[in-house]
Amino acid sequence: MSLIESHSETEYAASVPHDVLKLGFDLMWLGVESQAVIAMRLLGLGGLWHIDAGEPGLMVLEKPFGFAEAAGAALAAAHPGARLDQVLSAAVEPLPETLDAAVRAALPLAAAPGIIAAVQSPEGRWSAAYGLADPEAGTAMAEGMHTRIGSITKTFTGTALMQLAEEGKLSLDDPISDYVEGVPNGDRITLRRLADMTSGIASYTQTDEFWNDFASDPQRVYAPGDLLAYAVPVSPIFEPGARFDYSNTNTVLLGMVIEKVTGQPVGEVFRSRIFEPLGLGNTLWPGRSAEMPEPLARGFTLQGNDISPEDPADATFWNPSWGWTAGEMISTLGDLLAYGHALATGQGLLGEEAQTERLASFPEGGGYGIGVGCGGGWLGHTGELPGYNTTLYYHVGSATTVVVQANSDIPSGDCGDADVLPENPGGVVCSGPATRVFTALAQALGAAYVQPSAD
Repeated sequence: MSLIESHSETEYAASVPHDVLKLGFDLMWLGVESQAVIAMRLLGLGGLWHIDAGEPGLMVLEKPFGFAEAAGAALAAAHPGARLDQVLSAAVEPLPETLDAAVRAALPLAAAPGIIAAVQSPEGRWSAAYGLADPEAGTAMAEGMHTRIGSITKTFTGTALMQLAEEGKLSLDDPISDYVEGVPNGDRITLRRLADMTSGIASYTQTDEFWNDFASDPQRVYAPGDLLAYAVPVSPIFEPGARFDYSNTNTVLLGMVIEKVTGQPVGEVFRSRIFEPLGLGNTLWPGRSAEMPEPLARGFTLQGNDISPEDPADATFWNPSWGWTAGEMISTLGDLLAYGHALATGQGLLGEEAQTERLASFPEGGGYGIGVGCGGGWLGHTGELPGYNTTLYYHVGSATTVVVQANSDIPSGDCGDADVLPENPGGVVCSGPATRVFTALAQALGAAYVQPSAD
C-alpha cells in the first residue's frame, strides 16, 4: 500500500515536472492542518499546502520552486526510473524473510549476545529474537524479556510535561527558576529549552566527577539533587537557546518540575498518566531499586573500572537511579511497540493541539524536539545505559513502528578510542548494537534512518 501518491504518471528522472504530492498518515484523528504541519516537519518537506476538500483527512503539498528538482535528483540516484509512489509503496510491505535477513546480516557486526526486534505496520507485525539472553546459562533470547531502555525514558518525561502543559498546570515557557532554585541562568532557561536540549546546562554524565563515582560503585543510589550537584558547577556551557547540546541534566530538571507540579513521585505520575492508560503492564519505573522482573535478558558492558574487552562486565543489576527521568525505565517489546505508536500519534496521551505542538518542535530538517528525536521521517529515541541498548522509532510516512532491544551497550566498528571487543569489525561506522540492527531494518523497509543529533 502506498501512503504517498504522485498526481502525475511522469517517471522521476533528474527533475520532477509535476509539483503536487498527496500525503496520508496514520494521524487521521488529528485535524488536517495539524497533519500538514507534521508532514512538513517530520518528512523534511518545504513549501505551501492546502486541504484536499475532495478527500478528507488528506492534504496537498505544493512544492516551491527548486524542491521538485532536488527531490527528483535524489530519487533518481537511488531508484533510477522509479516514481515516488513506487519507491515508497515498495517499502511498506517487506516480506518477513527480508526483515529476518536484514537482522542476520547485521548480527555479526553488532557487539551483543542477543537481539530482540519487531516491525509493526498497518499490514501486520513481524518479530523475532536472536542469540542469548544469558550466555553463561545458555538461555536463548526471547520476545517478552525485560531490558533497561535508557534514554527512551526521556520520551515519557516529555509526554508527562506536555500533558501538564495541556492541562494548564504549567507553561513550556515558564523559567526553570520558578520550580528549581540554583540553576545557572535559571531565570532565562524555559522548560521548553530544557526539553529540546538548548538550555546550556551541562550534562552531569559528561563530568569526570560523576563517572569516577559511578565507575567505582555501580550500586550507588543517587537522588536528583545529587545529579544536579555534578552539573551546576560546570554550567552554563552556552547561552540559553544558542545551540543544541544533549544533556541528561535537562531531563532530570524536568522530572523535578513534574514532581513539584503534581505533588506526586514521578513514578506514580508515569504509572497513572501513561502506563495504565496505554496498558503498558510490563513497563516499570524502578526508582531506587536495581532489581529487574523476570523474564529478563542479562546486560553486558565495557564501562566501569577494571573491565577488559576480553571479559565484559555483567551490568544487569547495576543501580539505574543515576539515570532518573533521563534514563532508568524498564520495558518489553510489546509495550514498546504500543507506546511507540502512541508517542508518534498522540493517541491515548495528548490532544490534537498539544500533539501538534510537540511534533512541530523539531528544527527544520529534523533533530530534537520536546523529549523526542526525528530524522529521515523516523520519530522516536535511542536508549543506552551500561548493559543495554534500545531503539524505538516510528516512521511517519508508513505508520511503521520498529523496536530493537540489545543486551549490550558495547559499540562496534570504527569507534576511535572507545572500548570495543577484541573481534571488533573494522571498515564500518561505529554503532551500538540495537542502533546497528535498527538501521539495517530501516534500510530493508526502504526508509533509511538518518540519525538525529541527539543519539
